[in-house]
Amino acid sequence: MLAVAAVVALAAVCGGCGSSRGSGSTSAASSTAAANPASAEGPWSPPVIDPANFVSRVDNPYLPLVPGTTLRYRGVMKDGTTPQVDSFVVTHQRELVMGVSCTVVRDTVTSRGRPVERTYDWFAQDRQGNVWYMGEETQELKHGRFGKMIDSGPAGRNGAQPGLMMKAHPMKGDSYWQFHWPGHAMDTATVLGSGGRVKLPYRSLKDTLLTQEQSPLEPGVRDQKWSVQGIGYVQERAASGTHEQIKLVSVTHR
Repeated sequence: MLAVAAVVALAAVCGGCGSSRGSGSTSAASSTAAANPASAEGPWSPPVIDPANFVSRVDNPYLPLVPGTTLRYRGVMKDGTTPQVDSFVVTHQRELVMGVSCTVVRDTVTSRGRPVERTYDWFAQDRQGNVWYMGEETQELKHGRFGKMIDSGPAGRNGAQPGLMMKAHPMKGDSYWQFHWPGHAMDTATVLGSGGRVKLPYRSLKDTLLTQEQSPLEPGVRDQKWSVQGIGYVQERAASGTHEQIKLVSVTHR
């Protein structure tokens, strides 16, 4: 999952907490930079990122990221039978990408008690309340050790461009790029509207927001995600192409 993504935590991030793990390139500044993200409809037009238009917290109601929060999911992989557990940990680390200080999320997938993949995802929120996906570092387990995969990296390098993970005010019919890196990761999302009530191991939740994600690199694959205000993503399920699904099991804070 492009950030399997992208599942989430609660409330607001304390400004400037943690230490930087690295640095990325800085783009030209623009006073309207992050207010006009690239639409997934029509010709591609890269966004212009202005670091001054971003804040230190990520408190979008549908995608809040609070350091110290762990969301745990359980489900099956693409074959529909292999079990998987996904631990989504909002760390206290920061990553500098395109001049923007990003919240770092460590996403670890295990199966039958053994780690399979680990991803560090980088998120940032602009002053309009949109949550941006600024890239990732994906590590695949080989010979008992995690190694960096080729299809990973920050936005602003090697042609990779950031996109939105969650809009400030998602409306039915909204369609936008989540990440744009030709040949590697080209993910889009569409807001489908209300997802109704979902019954999860965590608990039964109502008033969900339903979005659908897909990529021109995998035209037959569509994934749907349900999110709830104050928590974030609570369920993900393949709508076509695979049989993968995960559901929220627990939310803990440290």
